[in-house]
Amino acid sequence: MATILELGIDELPRPRPNEDPATGFTVTRWLGSLGLGLVPVASPASFSWPGPWIARLGDPAREELHSVVMYGVPSGIVWDPEAGSDAPSKGRDQLASSIADGFLVAATDIALARPGQPSADATAGVVEQICIAPAAGEPVQLLESVRAIPGQGLDGDRHVLGRGTFPSGVPGSALTLIQAEVCESFDPPLRPDEHRRNLVTRGIDLNSLVGHTFSVGDVTCRGMRLCEPCTVVDRYGSRPLLRPLVHRGGLRADILTAGEIRSGDELRAAGLSRDSSGAQP
Repeated sequence: MATILELGIDELPRPRPNEDPATGFTVTRWLGSLGLGLVPVASPASFSWPGPWIARLGDPAREELHSVVMYGVPSGIVWDPEAGSDAPSKGRDQLASSIADGFLVAATDIALARPGQPSADATAGVVEQICIAPAAGEPVQLLESVRAIPGQGLDGDRHVLGRGTFPSGVPGSALTLIQAEVCESFDPPLRPDEHRRNLVTRGIDLNSLVGHTFSVGDVTCRGMRLCEPCTVVDRYGSRPLLRPLVHRGGLRADILTAGEIRSGDELRAAGLSRDSSGAQP
């Protein structure tokens, strides 16, 4: 719970002896004071969520349960107090067989809890790499330029061809982006065949573009949601990547207008001038 709420462990209340923290009054009423609740997951073995949730592993009959934090679609373990944050996530089938129950921390009134839209980064970024793959799992190809197809994706990429891990043509499926600064924070740096995002950018906060229209060269796009990690990224990575990429996995966007995207193209939020200062016109 402390991991999900990003609080110190000492800030959480201690359940009474023999009290189940997931159903007892101590934790649930404390959560209520924050406008939150703990919702049981009906089918935790198959549950996926683009954010954190709690799974309890083990055998309830033998009272041998321990809790882990799950994350992503499909979900994997991002924090296991017994194994630490660097432990590789179990395979989905192996993990599912050990999940006894699951819980989601949710707002009691979503209208009051819905976060406000962030302001778009006023600086201008640049495209450093263009990456496509013809199908899920196929090697990534690095291009100097590519044709952007509205509502579909980049010409020749799996998202256009309908050969990706996830469905094509749905909102936020056309284009994925990640910051070069995030890739370089890994040692060694994260490679295109590990992150598998379409565009690697530098100089702009991609998270701030959710809900905003932006341009890549002459192509207009709209940020739809964060490109949060899931167990798929661990499948391609040479090291555990799921937890380190939480909230840092980049951006999912729709392509609104046709055009050519080139390496070196400027990326900027709508309404910003084309000079590198990012000043409003």
